[in-house]
Amino acid sequence: FNCVRLTWPTYLATNATLSSLPLRWSLERLGLRESAAGVRVNNPDLLDLPLIDVFREVVSALASNSIMVILDNQMTTPGWCCSRTDGNGFFGDKYFDPEEWLRGLSAMAAVFRDTKNVVGMSLRNELRGPYQNVSLWYRYMQQGAEAVHAANPNVLVILSGLDFDNSLSFLSPKQVKLSFTGKLVFEQHWYGFSDGTDWENWNQNDACGVAVESIRTKGLFLLQQGWPLFFSEIGFDMSGTHIADNRYLTCFLSVAAEMDLDWAVWALEGSYYIREGILAYDETYGLLTWDWYTARNPSFIERINSLQSPFQGPGLPSSHQPYKVIFHPLTGLCVLVESANVLKLGPCDESDAWNYTSAYELVLKHTGQCLEAKSVGDTAKLGTGCSKSCSKWQLISDSRMHVSAELTKNGTRVCLEAGPDGVITTDQCKCLTEDPTCDPESQWFKVISSSRGIPGEASVLRLPSLGPWPTTSSSPR
Repeated sequence: FNCVRLTWPTYLATNATLSSLPLRWSLERLGLRESAAGVRVNNPDLLDLPLIDVFREVVSALASNSIMVILDNQMTTPGWCCSRTDGNGFFGDKYFDPEEWLRGLSAMAAVFRDTKNVVGMSLRNELRGPYQNVSLWYRYMQQGAEAVHAANPNVLVILSGLDFDNSLSFLSPKQVKLSFTGKLVFEQHWYGFSDGTDWENWNQNDACGVAVESIRTKGLFLLQQGWPLFFSEIGFDMSGTHIADNRYLTCFLSVAAEMDLDWAVWALEGSYYIREGILAYDETYGLLTWDWYTARNPSFIERINSLQSPFQGPGLPSSHQPYKVIFHPLTGLCVLVESANVLKLGPCDESDAWNYTSAYELVLKHTGQCLEAKSVGDTAKLGTGCSKSCSKWQLISDSRMHVSAELTKNGTRVCLEAGPDGVITTDQCKCLTEDPTCDPESQWFKVISSSRGIPGEASVLRLPSLGPWPTTSSSPR
């Protein structure tokens, strides 16, 4: 990972009583004496620093490890976020005075004006609650963006939407008006629970199709209009036992690959000092285990590996000609051609380059051979009969991820399938009915664009400079 979305409450910048409170006292007043003892052992220099200075030390430590930072204003009051009734939801709420918020943004932007690894500021997390409305969103978010830009012209300015950052749809007819250009980013959140009970109760193809269309109308359309969009929170129950979350995740990964999304996982932490009154609360959505020692879900780390650098850019040489790869979101791998024309899943950086023609042919670029379906249950093969029905690969089902062709002999429709060993076969298409218990993910593939450079050719990823700081870094991902 190369970037941390680091949360802070407005009071840290506007309330001197809080910002000057030593870390030791902050912990001990919550009864966290064991936590204070842990800091004394591992980070003794922090224990008697004011909270604002501890925050700065965290940013500095991230810089020394080549990690970029996005400062994210989560709440006004310190505490767990978020609920509709916590008084922190929208401008004018009990703890959400717009003027104080603007002062806080300006102050925090100024504090980190010359901090090279602070690359962005997210103005407010998950606006919500009974006070939210579009006209006030435009008024205050535009003022907040200008306040940050005035105090720190070097950072990206990141705007969240309404309804817990699930919706930016109001921007479709009317964009924001700002005095600056070239550094505005929008952020959107997407979790399995964002889609209600669809993942539990619907056929998985249908649920994915409906969810993708929903996020498209709520925010993904901004990418198609040329605006940067950052999925600043995605996440799931890392135990792997939550069926709905598992289904959502595979659907998200397919979209992330196809759209070359920038994203951040909620959350890094395996546990909290205290959350909602519970000491040492276990974060089941955390990338790390409860003791912060290792990955909670190693298979997830493997699945997102291919998405941690861009398929299409930025940073890729303009001389690279775009091509297609066949991505398998269940594994995070791509289709490779091995010896004897066996097709098998492997790292996307080693993927062969394909063309996907207007006649639905999947053609291997360097040989001109096309993918053919021979029979039910057979391995997928390469051949030269590209005009045959067995070489016409259409994307079927509501998920648009079943890659399907008709057998020449009898017209039976088959779909690509990845076996447990990664070998690609053609088999009967799964889960095209309304059965909510059927699992189609072994047959889910995305034909996506890539400009990474074809394996065997010279490929250099050009990394943007963050200025004179200890080491280099890459674009947010």
